[in-house]
Amino acid sequence: NAGGVNPRGCRDALARAAAEAGVELSIGVVLGDDLMERADAIRDRGVTEMFSGVAFPDEIWSMNAYLGARPIATALDAGADIVITGRCADSAVALGPLMHEFGWKDEDWDKLSQGSLAGHLIECGPQGTGGNFTDWQDVSGWDDMGMPIVEVSEDGSFVMTKTADTGGLVSPGSAGEQMLYEIGDPRAYLLPDVICDWSGVTLEQIGPDRVRVMGGKGLGRTGSYKVSATYADGWRAVTTLTLAAIDAPAKAERVAEAILTRCRRIFRNKNLGDFRQVSVEVLGAEAAYGANARARTREVVLKIGVAHEERSALNIFAGEIAPMAISTAQGLTGFYAGRPKVQPVVRLFSFLQDKADTPVAVEVDGKDVPVTVATREVRLDPPATPPADSRDAGPDAVKVRLVELAWGRSGDKGDIANIGIMARKPDYLPYIRSALTEDAVKTYFAHLCNGPVERFDLPGSHALNFLLHESLGGGGIASVRIDPQGKGFAQMLLDIEIPVPAKLAENDG
Repeated sequence: NAGGVNPRGCRDALARAAAEAGVELSIGVVLGDDLMERADAIRDRGVTEMFSGVAFPDEIWSMNAYLGARPIATALDAGADIVITGRCADSAVALGPLMHEFGWKDEDWDKLSQGSLAGHLIECGPQGTGGNFTDWQDVSGWDDMGMPIVEVSEDGSFVMTKTADTGGLVSPGSAGEQMLYEIGDPRAYLLPDVICDWSGVTLEQIGPDRVRVMGGKGLGRTGSYKVSATYADGWRAVTTLTLAAIDAPAKAERVAEAILTRCRRIFRNKNLGDFRQVSVEVLGAEAAYGANARARTREVVLKIGVAHEERSALNIFAGEIAPMAISTAQGLTGFYAGRPKVQPVVRLFSFLQDKADTPVAVEVDGKDVPVTVATREVRLDPPATPPADSRDAGPDAVKVRLVELAWGRSGDKGDIANIGIMARKPDYLPYIRSALTEDAVKTYFAHLCNGPVERFDLPGSHALNFLLHESLGGGGIASVRIDPQGKGFAQMLLDIEIPVPAKLAENDG
């Protein structure tokens, strides 16, 4: 998917590089994801954003469908050595070659699900081989992390490993964390080629840095692609200042208040209106933890993020930062980034587009190759949900930190954060599940999460997945928070204390 918004341009550049190197390559290109030419027709249909329900923007910057694996397989079938795509599902980059190699059909649901899972585990590179792993002390070689490898069999089962003689760690924990990363409902994870049920997936250590992955099921396919459009929605600026001082957190809060108060006074005088969004976070004082913060510190970084309808208003904000060094708190320093840069707020607009109305095309060596994408929706009945066990710790309960009982990883989908929690031992899961209710997680993240919290079970990997709606301040580059993608959410939750039976805590140390 290196083609970005210009797959043909990427193909031409690659062809020139190959010619200069004296290498003959057959190059395929997948087209059709770019829907910008259809913007007016889509707007006229009355399309609304699939999560927020807002109307289609008057002007958009980009609009691309997440295509699937079949066009990639078609290009390989036609003899392409390399296939370049625009936007497609990350996992499709792996599933396409598997469909080509094994001749998998569009209705081989379980194989497509397993192939998609293989792609999901390797799509973030070393993040699946020990990068971002909870047990970071167990991972050596951060300076030379191994890239993930999946050895896939025709039946879809596979072994995950990594490049030899490199850093990293492939274990059920590290692979399991990556499986949980940025997914939604694990029993209905929607991808372009298949509806995946990964709730029963098992991960088994079969050797050093080798994990066997089995059990992914496919439950049909949707008749639509997810489309991501972007549009400009005002302006944003973020600044950071350092304080090394007595009462540093309180001073930082007051500095922020002074800056914002002064800016608002100037705005009123110029009829500019108020900030549309303000985020003040005192880093080092555990601002991200909200009511769960414990730290007392004498040095902090003050981060102020703001958004406004008018660029001129944020130019005023940018000019009011440096004067605070001589008019507010002693110990204020660290203007390392200089005056904050005013940038557009780029907001995401997601919706569904019928596959039948999406002009998917394939070219190999500049010639059209016919491609047939399955467009008919198929919904299979999911297997019965096994009963989930939530167990009270009993009268002799003791509290232990969740990180002693589980691994965790978090990520984002727009303004939704996901937190995957995987029990280190199956025996721990009932107590984790009993403590981590939707209400408990909502309360723990009350300072960040403005929407509902959903919980999903993955009994095969003795895991839970949580979705925290409206928890990222708009998400991605639309947010002015320090963590707009929820990268730290799992670490925060892993610090919560969980009641377990005293005997269990004693036996397991």
